Amino acid sequence: MEVENGEGQVQVHLKTKQEQYAVPDVPYAIEGSVSTTELNIFLNALLQSKGAESVDFDFLVFDEYLRGRLCDHLREKAISFEDSIEIEYVERFPAPEPQDCLLHDDWVSAVKASGKWILTGCYDNTLNIWTYKGKHKLTIPGHTAPIKAVDWISLDNENGRFVSTSQDQTAMMWQWNIASNAVECVSVCKGHERGVDSVCVSPDAQRFATGSWDTMLKIWSAELEDAGESTAKRAKESGVRTPRMTLQGHRESISAVQWMDNNTLLTGSWDHTLKVWDLNLEGIKTEISTNKSIFDASYSKLNNLIVTASADKNLRLYDARTNQGSVVRSTYLGHNAWVQTVMWSITEEFLFVSGAYDNQNKLWDCRSPKAPLYDLLGHGEKVLDIDWSNPKYIVSGGADNTVRVFKSSKATVENMETK
Repeated sequence: MEVENGEGQVQVHLKTKQEQYAVPDVPYAIEGSVSTTELNIFLNALLQSKGAESVDFDFLVFDEYLRGRLCDHLREKAISFEDSIEIEYVERFPAPEPQDCLLHDDWVSAVKASGKWILTGCYDNTLNIWTYKGKHKLTIPGHTAPIKAVDWISLDNENGRFVSTSQDQTAMMWQWNIASNAVECVSVCKGHERGVDSVCVSPDAQRFATGSWDTMLKIWSAELEDAGESTAKRAKESGVRTPRMTLQGHRESISAVQWMDNNTLLTGSWDHTLKVWDLNLEGIKTEISTNKSIFDASYSKLNNLIVTASADKNLRLYDARTNQGSVVRSTYLGHNAWVQTVMWSITEEFLFVSGAYDNQNKLWDCRSPKAPLYDLLGHGEKVLDIDWSNPKYIVSGGADNTVRVFKSSKATVENMETK
C-alpha cells in the first residue's frame, strides 16, 4: 500500500456537471500524491487536446474540496486506495476584486446594499447612503446612540424606504426622495427595553422583525400607514409605532434575525440557540441547540442550510429541516479571532462570506471546511458587518471607519449576459 504514503497510483474517474468541460468517462491512473495544482495541469491537458482554453478548477472528492494531497484526503475519509475514486471538478469561482473604500467618521457597524446604493449605520449615531463608486449621497442623523442594524424595505427610481435599529432601544423607518435627496423619519418604533441589535424586512416588505438585548423578538408593520394601530390617529401625529407582535423565548440577546418566508423567522442568540418561529402560531417551531454564543446566523433559501458565527473563531453549518438540530454538519476553520458576521450568497448555492475581529473577510464554499476560497483583505481593524445582498458586490463595515467593496466578476459576467 505504498500509495498511502503518497507513492503509487490511484484510479480515478473525472466527472463534471459543466458539460462544456466534460472529458471522456474512462478510468485515469494518477499519482496518489497529487494535489489540486497537479490535477489542474492534468485536466487542462485533456481539455486542450479538444482545443479548449485553460481554466482553473476545484476538485470535490466525496463531497469535500480537495485541499491537500489526494492520498491524505482519502485516508482521512477512510476510503480504500484500491477503489476507483470519483472526482468531481467545478470551475473555480473567480476572486472578488477590491473596489472603493468608503471613509466614515466612526465605526461602521451596519451595511446593506440594494440596487446601486449602499446604506450604512455608524457608531456616531448616523446613517449614510453611498453609491458603489464611492460617492457619498447623504448623512442622516436621528438616532441618539450607535446604529446596530439596517435593512431596505423598498427601492425604486424615485424613492427608497429603509429601517435602522440602535442601542437607543428604537427602530426608525425612513423615506428617501432620491431626486431631491431628502429623507424623513416616517416613524419611531418603540417597545424594546434594551438596545436593538438586529433587523430584517419580510420578503413581501409588509413587516419587519427586530431582535434586542432585552431577549425579545418583535414584529412591526413596515407599511407607511399602519392600519393595525388601535390608536392610529395619535400614533400618526406623534410618529410613534408599537409592535404588532412580541415573541418571548430567548434567554440572552438576539444577535440575528432573518425571514425564511413571509410567516417564518430564524433567530440566533447569545443563549447558544437558533430558533425557528412560526408567526401564524406565534411560537417556536424548531430549536437548534449549540454550545457557543451565536453572534450572527444566515439562512439560505437555495439549500435550506444555516451558517453561524461565534467567538471561538469558527463558523458552523446546520440543517434547518432536521429534527436532530444540534448536529453540526460542518465546521469552517480559518479566522483567527471572534467571527462577528456571516451571510450566504443569494445566487450561488454553496457560497457564503464572513467577517471577523481578525480584520478579515473570507469567501467560503460550504464544501470546503478546511480553508476559505479567498481572503478579502483591506480592513485595518475588526469587521463588524458584511453584506452580499447584491450578487455583484460584497460590502463590509469595520472599526477602521470604512466600508470595503469587493466586486464579484462572476456575477458581473452573468448579469451582462442576461441583459
